[in-house]
Amino acid sequence: MKKMKLLAGILISSLILAVAGCSQVNVQDDQASNAPSTAKTTTTAADNTDTSETTEATIRLSGTLTLTGSTSMSDVSNALAESFMLENPDVTISVGGNGSGEGPTAVNDGTAQIGLLSRGLKDSENPDGFDQYIIGYDGIAVIVNSESEIKDLTLEQVAQIYKGEITNWSEVGGKDAPIHAIGREAASGTRGAFEEIVDAKDECKYTEEQNSTGSVKQSVTSNPNAIGYISLSAVDETVHAVSLNGVAPSIDTVKSGDYELQRPFLMITAKSTDDALTKAFMDYVYSAAGMQIIADDGVVPNS
Repeated sequence: MKKMKLLAGILISSLILAVAGCSQVNVQDDQASNAPSTAKTTTTAADNTDTSETTEATIRLSGTLTLTGSTSMSDVSNALAESFMLENPDVTISVGGNGSGEGPTAVNDGTAQIGLLSRGLKDSENPDGFDQYIIGYDGIAVIVNSESEIKDLTLEQVAQIYKGEITNWSEVGGKDAPIHAIGREAASGTRGAFEEIVDAKDECKYTEEQNSTGSVKQSVTSNPNAIGYISLSAVDETVHAVSLNGVAPSIDTVKSGDYELQRPFLMITAKSTDDALTKAFMDYVYSAAGMQIIADDGVVPNS
């Protein structure tokens, strides 16, 4: 009987040891199966960090952008460029030009990414070859010397002055003095728009032609008998902008359409360009910040 109890004890002890061994193996197996999962999670997190850094590097803009063409658009273009560069310190933008005619030529030959025109594209400039962006509308101010008695003219009188049909200020209510008619060079978008609107295309007889907005303003400032035309945004206290048909040039009258002597401000790029910097700049122009800059510069934004 004692032998039977002893054998039973041995058997029970063996069974306990066997069960304990199985339990230890199962725990180790579970730990082993969990380890690869933890390693995988760590790798994924690292991968995500790398992807985020790569994306940030990819969207960081850098490089050089050239805008050229209309001198009437130089102020607003420089303002947009300066603000864009502040937000993108690795970008350099240069703004220049000697008239709207230079814009399409420069974009075509690759010396500029964006052309500036203060008029629409001509048929001879192949409009279908560009993507066109009207960024706003600008009044063309007819200016006289700040000492002039002339405060208001009709659009017809302006046309007659520039056609040479009216040659003395006394004919329009001023003093007895010859009119010195100043205009822009043939390639100027301001000149093209001005002559078209006053219905004097290729008929104007200029006493003097200047190649920039600033030069026209300076000539009028220094000559009490002068008359000229410049972008509304360039008008300051050195000259007087006359009313046309009783309507003074201003942002409000340009926006309402009451001031008749106005034209579009146009930016053009190569057709369907894939240049990331050009696209980003044009997106900025049409952003709320860009439209505010345009408005602050005295141009009616095309928002």
